[in-house]
Amino acid sequence: MPQKPWDRLWTEVNLATMTGRSLGIIEDGAIASAGGRIAWVGREADLPAHRKATTPEVLRCGGAWLTPGFIDCHTHIVFGGDRTTDFRRRLRGESYEEIARAGGGIMSTVRATREASNDELASGAAVRAKELAAWGVTTIEVKSGYGLDLETELRMLEVAASLPGHLPVDISPTLLAAHTIPAEYKHRRSEYVRLIVDEIIPAAVGQGHATAVDAFCENIAFTPAETRTVLEAGIAAGLHGRLHADQLSDQGGGALAAAAGARSADHVEYLSPEGVGAMGAAEVSAVLLPGAAYTLGADRRPPVSALRRAGVNMALATDANPGSSPITNVGLILNLGCIQFGLTPGEALLGFTSAAAEVLALRGDRGTLEPGKRADFALWGVSDPAELCYWIGGSPLKSRVKDGVPTA
Repeated sequence: MPQKPWDRLWTEVNLATMTGRSLGIIEDGAIASAGGRIAWVGREADLPAHRKATTPEVLRCGGAWLTPGFIDCHTHIVFGGDRTTDFRRRLRGESYEEIARAGGGIMSTVRATREASNDELASGAAVRAKELAAWGVTTIEVKSGYGLDLETELRMLEVAASLPGHLPVDISPTLLAAHTIPAEYKHRRSEYVRLIVDEIIPAAVGQGHATAVDAFCENIAFTPAETRTVLEAGIAAGLHGRLHADQLSDQGGGALAAAAGARSADHVEYLSPEGVGAMGAAEVSAVLLPGAAYTLGADRRPPVSALRRAGVNMALATDANPGSSPITNVGLILNLGCIQFGLTPGEALLGFTSAAAEVLALRGDRGTLEPGKRADFALWGVSDPAELCYWIGGSPLKSRVKDGVPTA
């Protein structure tokens, strides 16, 4: 059977393949793409000579480092308005919870999002997506959750799904109608939960954009019982389960995520030892979000050492949103993950690649440099991959490759 011709070949490159639990380094390597997929990866010395001679485009990388395209597995980049008022209030000493209970926080963004047109939401989200792409991101998870009614939640998912029309990126939309109780249901909590279960989830599944369902289990949002009702309904409808868990208090969120069959528990600053054990046993990932801890001045950190001992998959994400993590700089998140949360540079980089792919159920398609996987790469002008976690500021990205095609 004749071999499929290669489209492009990258040579003189150091590879961080992200295979296994290490960076999977191949120095003096090469990587080839064909039809948007990785066709070959290995040491350049082992490259078949006839392949190099017959590949129409060979890109010499001059010793740069190449990683899989980054995957941001937790963002809220579709929204209206901003939260500078909340920012000022936090600087005056008000807590996130106090601001939320006074009608600020998520509800202020809900009001602005409901009033915004789809075009306005898309243009703002596209700017934020391009900022992430400048840091080598090729796949972005995008949550709804600023609509809190059937119409606006579906509009947010539609806008998220439209973002590949603005730049070469893959989007994984998540339904987060259980973000907080909307004002109109303040004294009718159970009715809003029923609305999510009976109307919003079925409509989102019918629309066809959402790949996951999420909920915010917290004392300012949904109770563990309400959260489980939403998660189980979404999972039963064919969506992957995600959970905002144990961010501001110990609500048993990690154990709940495990019991409900969710793929991840996100934030987990107050995760208990029992929660760690349950997540490890059920193979639930932890998504660490140091941008939110930094922005809110949190005095708790996720139990990284315990998660490590339990063998829990640890992803890292920006949590880019207008309130608690107004950050689209992946380098800052990598740095905070190491300095604030105690990750090694290797763990932080795995957190934005293979570990993030696992959270989104995409591990078989991307997140590592292996033949057959999607040819999504990031080429970096660094001498050591740890520099991506070390420097804070501008992106050292030299080229972003989506489906085998250089885009920047």
